Amino acid sequence: MTWVDTGFKNQFTEHAATLGGNAEVVHRDPETRGFHILKRRWVIERTFGWLMLHRRLARDYETLPASSEAMIHIAMIDNASKRITDESTPTWRGTY
Repeated sequence: MTWVDTGFKNQFTEHAATLGGNAEVVHRDPETRGFHILKRRWVIERTFGWLMLHRRLARDYETLPASSEAMIHIAMIDNASKRITDESTPTWRGTY
């Protein structure tokens, strides 16, 4: 299952359907004014936050997409290992 914002609803859902995937469009409640939490949106924002804790992913330093993908895998392995072992190591942000 993939969740998409309403900005991507047409092209992404059609593309997912051609690949045999399932995409669900997350809609805003038109009656609610101001800020409100959208269903499943926090999962994506949290993941981006975890990735940005790794210095090499904070900017686009990599030349090849495969290198960026490898760094994302390393960052998520690091995150999972910290959660499993309940240990925290200092990040580059804590050095200043």
